Amino acid sequence: MIITHFATALEAQNVFYEALQRADLAQMMAVWAEDEDIVCIHPGGPRHTGNAEVRESWRRIFSRGPELKFELIAQRTYPGRVLSVHNVHERISHVEESFPPTSVIATNVFVLSGHGWRMILHHGSPMPDQPVEKDHSPAVLH
Repeated sequence: MIITHFATALEAQNVFYEALQRADLAQMMAVWAEDEDIVCIHPGGPRHTGNAEVRESWRRIFSRGPELKFELIAQRTYPGRVLSVHNVHERISHVEESFPPTSVIATNVFVLSGHGWRMILHHGSPMPDQPVEKDHSPAVLH
């Protein structure tokens, strides 16, 4: 059964990761807002915008079937009345345990719509192998 209404942003995020682990494209896309401004950036990949591009990116990932397991670590949630930002560390392992686990830092953004909470952004970035040391020099922006 495909869930299409999410009462909370956390519920939508939980279904997102369940769909990801099951390689369930229909449920994955039910989490996303039906908006051409949605954005998905997979670790090390390009930016996908709009429903068609985002759907196709997940279809390619899911084409091999369920092969990933996710453990969410160090979740930070910044809830609002209509927008909720979640930052998580994803510990990703392969169902074939011969592959070493990897870690990704992901930001998931949800908006409250007439259909409940829906994802408008997923951005995953590989985590550095070593903890990043704090740099006390002045900040330089891109």
